[in-house]
Amino acid sequence: MADAPLSPDDPDADLVARARRAPGGDTRAFDELMARHRSRVVANCRYLTSGNDAEDLAQEVLVKAYFALKKYEHRAKFSTWLYRIKVNHCLNHRRAGKRHDGDVAIDDAAPDSAALTVPADADVALDRAADVTRVRAAVASLSETLRQPLVMRELDEMSYEEIAAALGLSLSAVKMRILRARQELRVALGVAHG
Repeated sequence: MADAPLSPDDPDADLVARARRAPGGDTRAFDELMARHRSRVVANCRYLTSGNDAEDLAQEVLVKAYFALKKYEHRAKFSTWLYRIKVNHCLNHRRAGKRHDGDVAIDDAAPDSAALTVPADADVALDRAADVTRVRAAVASLSETLRQPLVMRELDEMSYEEIAAALGLSLSAVKMRILRARQELRVALGVAHG
């Protein structure tokens, strides 16, 4: 199958083409491609499912992308296509009931011993960890229809147009959902609207 025309504004276009042309067993180009996107996929799996199994879900997303790469048609940027796989996989995971209600993903990273020796730094680190936990819980409390586009916009840094294409929504629906999600987050976090 010949490659579809590559989008000149897709920073992943060259790697995608190399990965598709690679002989069986040669995954170097694909590995490099995944290295570019893995951390975002993991973070977004965490936010989309509110679960502690984000690493496993992200790995499953990357495996799906590997086997589906030959079907990628370049109608959207590779990152948009990959994030669509991620969203669908996370939604299927939630629908399958593998998520436990009320679970909120929290990084268990403790400050290192050097930070603990300086009380001011330790207080700042604890405050920051508490803020991150509050934000994650607030994001997790959003409905799926609001959380998905917000995560894609804020974490994936996707344009409204890319989100609309990835979710199969109109541009106005995406903008409205993101606006509503931001409003609900402000309320949940007790942030004054300004």
